[in-house]
Amino acid sequence: MTAMQPHELVELALGLSRADGCVVIADEESTANLRWAGNALTTNGVTRGRRLTVIATVAGAEGTASGVVSREAVTAEDVEGLVRAAEEAARATGPAEDAQPLVDGRPPSPHFTQPPAETSIEVFEAFGPALGEAFARAAAQGELLYGFARHEVTTSYLGSSTGLRLRHDQPTGMVEINGKTADLTGSAWVGAATRDFTDIDVPALHTELTKRLGWGARRIDLPAGRYETLLPPEAVADLMLCLHWASGGRDAAEGRTVFSRPRGEAAQNAPDNGEGGRRAGGTRLGDKLAALPLTLRADPHEPGLEAAPFVLAHSTGGDVSVFDNGAPITATEWIREGVLTELITSRHAAGLTGLPLRPAVDNLVLETTDQESAPTLDEMIARTERGLLLTCLWYIREVDPATLLLTGLTRDGVYLVENGEVVGAVNNFRFNESPVDLLGRITEAGRTERCLPREWSDYFTRTAMPPVRVADFNMSSVSQAS
Repeated sequence: MTAMQPHELVELALGLSRADGCVVIADEESTANLRWAGNALTTNGVTRGRRLTVIATVAGAEGTASGVVSREAVTAEDVEGLVRAAEEAARATGPAEDAQPLVDGRPPSPHFTQPPAETSIEVFEAFGPALGEAFARAAAQGELLYGFARHEVTTSYLGSSTGLRLRHDQPTGMVEINGKTADLTGSAWVGAATRDFTDIDVPALHTELTKRLGWGARRIDLPAGRYETLLPPEAVADLMLCLHWASGGRDAAEGRTVFSRPRGEAAQNAPDNGEGGRRAGGTRLGDKLAALPLTLRADPHEPGLEAAPFVLAHSTGGDVSVFDNGAPITATEWIREGVLTELITSRHAAGLTGLPLRPAVDNLVLETTDQESAPTLDEMIARTERGLLLTCLWYIREVDPATLLLTGLTRDGVYLVENGEVVGAVNNFRFNESPVDLLGRITEAGRTERCLPREWSDYFTRTAMPPVRVADFNMSSVSQAS
């Protein structure tokens, strides 16, 4: 078998295409990982993988059809079969609802023909020894540490029959640590996201775990109910991601989501879209969602959270379309100072709704207008008379799309705060909350910092959020989860 560089596979597939249009994406991935349990490393390893995706478009009397086929570990000998399969898939389907002209006219990436970026076990050169020192400290303090660290680098090469030759290198790193008491009755969690592990402060993470385990020395039973609640950045990220993923423009315009304007409200109040037309009157664009001047935004060039600056779509769904591959992604304010300003759209969805094109960005930032005077979580705890500190959300599921009502569990640390101090760990709860409704009940927001969402860390790691204070967070029932 012939070994080829990813960009060469892209060129080979495009050259073999007999379709009216063709887009090829080659993803080269390398991953390094460490795992540990009971204060000792258990496994480590490095893996590599390759995936080639071919998107064929075929014009017909009734419209353009698309066929998409992806395969792993593709060699040069596999490419023609993959291209033919995509073409057959396109001819076997009817016209694609989302059909648009393939993107063109973009300058090529300067390093398109260079080998892919890679990671290796050396990425843990500083992290590994620091983790070993944490194991020793934990053992001396009667604690047990469990967890894992993963670093992944994916280089994506995108080529098209319209001349696109784009490349993006995406490093993604994360570490999660569970601390447990020696008798396994107490548990706490911390996590962090990184691009290269040079900025992971293991002693600080372990210190935070020790502090939380100490808080759990006293156990307090509380009933279900509504409590003033402090949420650290990680928990806020889990909720804001649910909000963001539900903000598709087409679904909102068609009355299917929490961002749909209730029936009977006048559509003529819909604000101008800034591009010579009106926004879809069926959406809540222009509505004030947050009581505080909070801005939810994304930017592919956000320092430390850099993401792909162009659309990389391996399939069509929701407000993502394979026809948009290569379209530029720009900085977007989804919510500006509390007001809903943008919804996610593909070119097809934008055409249907009258909204501007706003592709999703692979990062998310929530912040207040005044970061310099924003408090830390510890400062917010210090001025809490009585409330809960909810450090982790778990098993989050959607209950009602019309309100974006979510349910889930607390895990690894819910604490009672009284008179500015954490006085003990309380039992776990099931919660029922809508992150949209919650925005309107945030009474204080702290300093935004990079964080790792716990529930969604397998899907989305590039977030920066503030700690927040929420009035009347709904702990709907007591849970036996531990």
